[in-house]
Amino acid sequence: MEQVLEGKVALVTGAGRGIGRSIALEFARRGARVVVNDLGSQADGQGTDLAPAQEVVKEIGSQGGEAAANFEDVSTMMGAQKMVEQAVDTWGHIDIVVNNAGIVRDRMVFNMSEEEWDKVLGVHLKGSFATTRAAAPLFRQQKGGRFINFTSTSGLIGNFGQSNYAAAKMGIVGLTRSTALEMAKYGVTANAIAPFAWSRLIGTIPDTPDQRDRLEKLRRMSPDHIASVAAFLASEKGREITGQVFGVRGHEVILFSLPRPIRWLHRDGGWSVETLAEVLPQTWKNQFTPLEVTTDIFPYDPLV
Repeated sequence: MEQVLEGKVALVTGAGRGIGRSIALEFARRGARVVVNDLGSQADGQGTDLAPAQEVVKEIGSQGGEAAANFEDVSTMMGAQKMVEQAVDTWGHIDIVVNNAGIVRDRMVFNMSEEEWDKVLGVHLKGSFATTRAAAPLFRQQKGGRFINFTSTSGLIGNFGQSNYAAAKMGIVGLTRSTALEMAKYGVTANAIAPFAWSRLIGTIPDTPDQRDRLEKLRRMSPDHIASVAAFLASEKGREITGQVFGVRGHEVILFSLPRPIRWLHRDGGWSVETLAEVLPQTWKNQFTPLEVTTDIFPYDPLV
């Protein structure tokens, strides 16, 4: 196995279970030293448990790697700063930040509480910003670094009962793009991954008849597939790639398109409600994307 991360120090948030755990283990196998951050909360963000992070650190150590557990809350600026400081204090520098930590508080938008909105955006979106803000000055100074953020198809196309989660995940795409633009001249890359794999958060989706087929497909998808893509983006082999959104679905790696204008209408003197009503529906009637009641954006079964 090629040691493509030899000498690198990585922070992986939400690394006690699921996708984060697989990434931490893969990074360590590839030569990185890893800060394994996990508060150990439940899927909805309640409670704490130190065991998951400690177990991953122990597993990395048993395989000859180096890791340190961290239990800070990613949704606070102070917590994120302490994560980065722990990496620097322990190993002298930090090279990679993986923003994977997440929770869900699913509720239909007309029933969602302020707390449910704030908690989900706090962990996903603010958490991704907080670690980015803490590491960016160091990456800038050393003229190199990798940010790997996690988005979701719930953010890219929407999903029932997840307006908070979807807003956070689409916000992470914007954060990733802006970070990539701002940090490019310092040799720093920022990319996002939309994962398709069985995880603890996916496990909260009710196993209803209309979801059963989709959930069964996800159960067959290993987080290890995602870890390989993250390790590639974190390595020097991925140094030319930045500002992109990748999907990982079983044995497939997908590059998502970024929003671009697809049609234009011009009218001398500008537009009014009346002229728009007269022209726009007829001109673009075949251009509007149908609102589909699904998060399956692919017309074929995954190759797992």
